[in-house]
Amino acid sequence: MAKGTGATAPAPSALTAAPGRPAVTSRGELERICLEMFSAQGFDVTSVDEIAAAAGIGRRTFFRYFKSKNDAVWGEFDTQLEAFARWFAACPPEVPLVEAIRGGVLAFNSFDAHAAESLRNRMRLILGSPALQAYSTLRYAAWREVVARFAAARLGGDPADLVPRTLGHLALGAALSAYEQWLGHEDADLIDLLRTSLDLLGEP
Repeated sequence: MAKGTGATAPAPSALTAAPGRPAVTSRGELERICLEMFSAQGFDVTSVDEIAAAAGIGRRTFFRYFKSKNDAVWGEFDTQLEAFARWFAACPPEVPLVEAIRGGVLAFNSFDAHAAESLRNRMRLILGSPALQAYSTLRYAAWREVVARFAAARLGGDPADLVPRTLGHLALGAALSAYEQWLGHEDADLIDLLRTSLDLLGEP
């Protein structure tokens, strides 16, 4: 409401909406627009103001959905990490440690065809942008921590101990190698590549 008048003020999005495009109304819609623009123009040169204008929203509204441009690329990563941790929590204790880690990583990366194509676009952006590569270290550390906590619980130690920490790094390295191979070969199957790279892990 406009202060002191009782009249409804025009929404900022109505003033900035791209021609022919209604203002976005969800995080998912805005995320899709971000990925389209980053893929077409490049992540580093695309500004938040450009994204907001294309989405038909104000700059402040963008930051209600995402803390930064970086977070728009990573999408629901935190939610996925929670599911990753739940997978390990539900893993039967008789499953050997490294076999369980392989299973968890495969589960984390199992998507339908549409989601896999979106993931391919995200990973191209992440691996191709220096700014996103720098930011990814925080995300990768959180991912490794999930693996290290699981390994530590199995081994009766601490996630910062050498073996749990190393297993986290090894699992991430195997996953990233598979992703790099996948991005370079359009006909490759990500799960097959992950299985091959994860098979190089040995039981501690």
